[in-house]
Amino acid sequence: MDNGSTLPRRQLGRYLRDARSVVGMSQDKVAKLADVSTSVLQRLESGIPTRVKVRDIQAICDVLEMSGEATEAMVGLLRQAAEKSWWHEYGNLIPANFDVYVGLETAARRLTTYQPSLVPGLLQTADYARALIRAVKPAESASDHERRVELRMRRQAKVVRKHEPLGLDVVLHEAALRCNVGGSEVMAMQLRRLAEIGKLPNVSVRVLPFAAGAPVGDPVGQFAILEFDQDRRGEHVWPSVVYLESFSGCMYLEKTDEVRRYYRVLHSLRLAALDETNSRSLLRQVAKEFSA
Repeated sequence: MDNGSTLPRRQLGRYLRDARSVVGMSQDKVAKLADVSTSVLQRLESGIPTRVKVRDIQAICDVLEMSGEATEAMVGLLRQAAEKSWWHEYGNLIPANFDVYVGLETAARRLTTYQPSLVPGLLQTADYARALIRAVKPAESASDHERRVELRMRRQAKVVRKHEPLGLDVVLHEAALRCNVGGSEVMAMQLRRLAEIGKLPNVSVRVLPFAAGAPVGDPVGQFAILEFDQDRRGEHVWPSVVYLESFSGCMYLEKTDEVRRYYRVLHSLRLAALDETNSRSLLRQVAKEFSA
């Protein structure tokens, strides 16, 4: 019986498939050069449990011309797949600079998130993102800050693109609207941005007002539910994943009962939140307050 986590295996398989596509090699050729069987590589790319050693993954990554950091991340995913839960603590199994979540986000067809205190990255303006990044990385250079801002802005393209845009459903607590990030001018622009982008057919932005109290009873931290469909090749439909982020690391929940629990929490938050029209009105109202 396989008690390990399926999510790291799926991510490992996706990264290996994408890397093989970049170098333009067949599975047979990669397997031969890495001295592994084609069936092993096929199972790895499909996210199917298979007996494989760290040196085999390293050899495959070498053939695929993956960087040292990417290779280290692939080894980390392999090791993590044997664990019953997936706790990605920065700097532990997977390099801190290798953003596993972005890989999941890229593969998702729909993302639903609750944010109790900050605007989610996919909807941040550059100035809002810059203020947060400077606070998180005070020792970095201005050029490094700008590189991070650029990467965050690039992630947003999947929301506004015309062909198969990401479905984005956001519930923001009113506290996120009033938490002054970057100053009044930055906040006013950010809130107006939220009001406008919520008009897109693939985007829903709703506000949970202070007046709603605590609809779940227990305190609820930020979370995201990622839903997947077929990839570009029409392969591998993945089950939904819940992503939790904290100051020290990230947790990915994939067990059916855990995912269902967060869907129930989300349902309660939606029932208590303002509808989209009233949410836009509140966003514009608070933006005016910042501009006053």
